[in-house]
Amino acid sequence: MDTIERRASRRTGRLTVRNPSGGTAPANDWGVDSEYGVLRDVLLGPVESFRWVVSSSISAATARKGEVLDKDLALRQYREMVSAYESAGVTVHSLPVDEHLPMQVYARDSSFMTPYGAVVTQMAKPWRRGEYSSVLRFYLETGIPIYDMVSAGSFEGGDFDLIAPGCVLIGYCGERTQEVAAKQVGAWFEAEDWEVRYAPLDPFYVHIDLMVCMLAEKLAAVCLDTTDPEIVAWLRAKRIEIVPVSFRDTVNLGCNVVALGNDRVLSTAASQDLNARLRALGFEVYDPDASMFTKGGGGVHCLCQPLRRDRV
Repeated sequence: MDTIERRASRRTGRLTVRNPSGGTAPANDWGVDSEYGVLRDVLLGPVESFRWVVSSSISAATARKGEVLDKDLALRQYREMVSAYESAGVTVHSLPVDEHLPMQVYARDSSFMTPYGAVVTQMAKPWRRGEYSSVLRFYLETGIPIYDMVSAGSFEGGDFDLIAPGCVLIGYCGERTQEVAAKQVGAWFEAEDWEVRYAPLDPFYVHIDLMVCMLAEKLAAVCLDTTDPEIVAWLRAKRIEIVPVSFRDTVNLGCNVVALGNDRVLSTAASQDLNARLRALGFEVYDPDASMFTKGGGGVHCLCQPLRRDRV
């Protein structure tokens, strides 16, 4: 029997749609051109196979404290997050359960979405490398175009930070996303005539989306204590208003939130300061408890992969 990949290749002549010289056509039915257009479809990883694995400074701190994953609580928190998406009118898609992939619940990292389709990434940690297979099959079975697949080194989706249509901030710390892979991805988008800004990170902070998250057009949550001052100046030069998030909240994933569009944000119950600031600005804030996931190393932004947003 033909594999999914062979059937896709026979239909289209190639697996990926990226035009090496630029000018790739945007996808018709899927894709995102911002982090803040109204979210219509989201991809989540499976919670059933989730378990804590020391893979970052955050999860290492949890392990040092001797804390133990409460799986029943994690299941309840996951369902609460799904309910928040559904209440916001978002269609939820899920990756299949694979007991060999304990961190697949953090669906942000094994791929990322662009206006042209999905990019399948290369995960750095050995226990996450198999995640490419699940996302590749999901995109092929769903009919979502694959823009390209990272090959130069490890690159994780939390380091692809859409600032505005045609403008991206790409982070790399060397341990998770490597500079050579960041530059490979950046070159693709420069060929599409995008503005690409690179953000070298200390490995302690894992990904750029722990420190910079767009909330709406010209509005971003930023940890000023940890974000490079040159990056902050670059954001401000673009007339992006900054909602500050403290260092303490940032290391607890308090800056790692999801814009839902139309002045709505998915945050967490623990991020009380940011939630209060956003409500004062007139935002509707969904704030489920996500402690079992933040202690494992990822916030609600890490837990989702937007598949379709309204273009802005």
